[in-house]
Amino acid sequence: MWRAAGYPKSICVDQGPEFVSKDLDLWAYARGVELDFSRSGKPTDNGFIESLNGKIRAECLSAHWFLSLADARGKCERWRRDYNDVRPHSAIGYETPAALVECSSATSPP
Repeated sequence: MWRAAGYPKSICVDQGPEFVSKDLDLWAYARGVELDFSRSGKPTDNGFIESLNGKIRAECLSAHWFLSLADARGKCERWRRDYNDVRPHSAIGYETPAALVECSSATSPP
């Protein structure tokens, strides 16, 4: 659920070191966002993100050599744009995520 200020009410995160940090905890607390941690060793608690992480690893991170931080940013951004703007997804009726957002914003009240 999203709040009017643009922050979600809660974020589902796993027990990875990138999510168990003081900085993330402070950021969430300052914005009134609840961190909902999945159970340790239970990746199925957050299947959608586990699926996305697998795609990012297989199709982007493991598919490229990164020569610099700028090179990594460029290649990851191209993958993200393809994933969101070009590639149809079966879970959303073979639409692209961008088309789905565009359609929903056109039919949503202001």
